[in-house]
Amino acid sequence: MSSPIYKIVPASLWQKARETGTFVGSLVDLTDGFIHFSTATQTIETAARHFKGQKDLILVAVDEEKLGDTVIYEPSRGGDLFPHLYGTLPMEAVIWERPLPLGDDGLHVFPEMEA
Repeated sequence: MSSPIYKIVPASLWQKARETGTFVGSLVDLTDGFIHFSTATQTIETAARHFKGQKDLILVAVDEEKLGDTVIYEPSRGGDLFPHLYGTLPMEAVIWERPLPLGDDGLHVFPEMEA
């Protein structure tokens, strides 16, 4: 298995995905036409930039290999290549999901991630 890719999702939205068996994306994903993911090294900055101060988030680790050629690495902030999923995320590709709480300092507390 290759290194996982990661998605930060509001818990309520992730619960809907669990119920249906497929994650179709958040509002920004639907607007952009793909589901935004991050690598392990990009995830902390993604949380700080796009989810600052937000509670009730879930961090989802996904097996990129199970998504086939629907994942394309494209330049984003600073020219860094980010994984984008052009399609829906089936629950079968999810390795694990964990809460992403806020610490006392207001920053998200991450579980151990595989790079």
